[in-house]
Amino acid sequence: MSTSGTTDLSVNLNKIALIRNSRDTDYPSITEHAQICIDAGADGITVHPRPDQRHIRADDCFDLAKMLNVEFNIEGNPFAPAMASNRRGVSDYPGFIELVKEIKPAQCTLVPDNNEQLTSDHGFDLTQSGEQLAPLIEQLHALGIRVSLFMDPDPQQIKLAKAVGADRIELYTGPYADAFATGTDLDTVFQQFYHAAEVAADCGLGLNAGHDLNLHNLPRFATVPQLLEVSIGHAMIVDAIEIGLANAVQAYQRCLGK
Repeated sequence: MSTSGTTDLSVNLNKIALIRNSRDTDYPSITEHAQICIDAGADGITVHPRPDQRHIRADDCFDLAKMLNVEFNIEGNPFAPAMASNRRGVSDYPGFIELVKEIKPAQCTLVPDNNEQLTSDHGFDLTQSGEQLAPLIEQLHALGIRVSLFMDPDPQQIKLAKAVGADRIELYTGPYADAFATGTDLDTVFQQFYHAAEVAADCGLGLNAGHDLNLHNLPRFATVPQLLEVSIGHAMIVDAIEIGLANAVQAYQRCLGK
């Protein structure tokens, strides 16, 4: 079981980049806001660079890699190809795996998304993509990168994640957040995630979680077994508008028992 205060908080900076990209400017600075989060107690920084570079860009990833002294987690679709930039002053997207290979972050979270999705909204179906993922996971392992797979709370799929070589899974918590917000079948949905966490532990997989977690629903979710890390961005930036970014980071850490 996870004990109070043992779950890491990784802050997703995509929304900071989205604000910056609304103007032809470098303001607000991604690295400066990463430092605010770190100074306030964040355990890690997460980014999710998409090929269209709608928020975090490839260049941001390199800039962050140079200055971070906490864990760096880069998320993305492992099959995303290189893509030319259509914006002045913005470098081309080199392809997800090529980007990760060059930066060598501590953790790489593989996500089955595409440019047509507004945000990540489902986990891998490893009966379809497992054979393609396995050699990519081996390549990342050879570079010393820990690999996490974005997954739904499906016990059979979680067992397949172990079989293809993943070190961790990141549970997609959107359904839990929806159930918490509406009160519809909350106990049933929470038990699905709780059981999924137990299955991951039985398989020897580390457990991360993320998507739509916030100050209201995080305390309950943080009680799932052996939760190592949560990645939070959207809700934290919304909270930061009201209480400031440093205060928001500290509020989320309190939710995790710290």
